[in-house]
Amino acid sequence: MNIILLGPPGAGKGTQAKRLVEKRNMVQLSTGDMLRAARTSGTEMGKRVAEVMDRGDLVTDEIVIGLIREQLETAGDHGGFVFDGFPRTLAQADALDGLLAELDQPLDVVIELQVNDDVLVERIVGRAREAEAAGEPARADDNEESLKTRLMAYYKQTSPLIGYYYAKGDLKSVDGLASMDEVAASISAAMA
Repeated sequence: MNIILLGPPGAGKGTQAKRLVEKRNMVQLSTGDMLRAARTSGTEMGKRVAEVMDRGDLVTDEIVIGLIREQLETAGDHGGFVFDGFPRTLAQADALDGLLAELDQPLDVVIELQVNDDVLVERIVGRAREAEAAGEPARADDNEESLKTRLMAYYKQTSPLIGYYYAKGDLKSVDGLASMDEVAASISAAMA
């Protein structure tokens, strides 16, 4: 089964993707992780990624789709793919649709983790406070200002995907602010 997890930064996409990897033997395709791995891989694609990132430029959709193609073609035995943080734009969604069709892979469901922005900001700022109290480093972007900037980018670029996948009949929404176990159960139900 191949799924996309959609939702704003801090909604829990990465956490839930990791749970799907553990429970269903799915392969998590996180573009951030893939870019970091490619950069140090020494492959041709990795060299292209490193050059772009070293210049401080954004990696093109073409490169990201190339990395996803590599993963789809070489992942081995698994229970499907969880797209985490991709696609981010309508152009990427179209490119992913084309790639999946070319590789004869289905997109089974798109799951939106719905959150209230004010509660989300509190959650992230609280996560940073908890890390500091425990003497652990907080994520550099776990602060209110950074999160609001990331939310603005999400609403400008990524939120149109909700309508896109709704219109295609692929979208299911779950309460992203429920407990981790409740969100996992809702995702499981959406995948049934």
